[in-house]
Amino acid sequence: MQVNSSKGSLQNRYFSGTGSIGGIHLPDFNDKYVFSKKKSGISDEEYRKQIREQAYEDFAKGQFQNKSEGFNRLMKNYTSEVSPDRKGIITSGLKAVSGNRQNVLKPIDFVATLLEGKVKYQKLPSGNSDYIEFYDNSGEMVATYSNNGWTMYTTNAEAARQTEMCMIYNEAWGNAKRGIPLAGEEVVNAENPQNSFDAKA
Repeated sequence: MQVNSSKGSLQNRYFSGTGSIGGIHLPDFNDKYVFSKKKSGISDEEYRKQIREQAYEDFAKGQFQNKSEGFNRLMKNYTSEVSPDRKGIITSGLKAVSGNRQNVLKPIDFVATLLEGKVKYQKLPSGNSDYIEFYDNSGEMVATYSNNGWTMYTTNAEAARQTEMCMIYNEAWGNAKRGIPLAGEEVVNAENPQNSFDAKA
């Protein structure tokens, strides 16, 4: 699998053209690696079907996992179903930080409780350097900001969802590689695939 494990950072970079709050540029919430809560109404069964179809399509194109734009889009949608409201946590957190750091010359440290979680802010002694941590309402860190840019952290629920998608995808991709036709919703026995096709004999 090519998905980072739980607690792993997905990126550490600057985003441009995203607007800012209190002089800090927001992350790009449309970025393929920035997940934020989004309920699509798609059932897990329908998602599994889409994941298998994507794997077969990618195999035909010689692509695998995140080398495929279709895979990345599907991963974002599938993961966002269980994501915290990162967008809400980050924007309300930055507003809280912005209000507290106005005209402060000496280093400060504070924690603000937000509707969807909390934010921890630290102004370090070295001039304009800021360090901010963003947490969801279950206490898991979802993002940090420093002068090095943004880092997104995978929650346990997101990591489990990504692992699940990769397992479905990898199995289907392997079946495509072995020349097993894409089945409907019935489960194909990967160890003895010919049993599924003996009906014609």
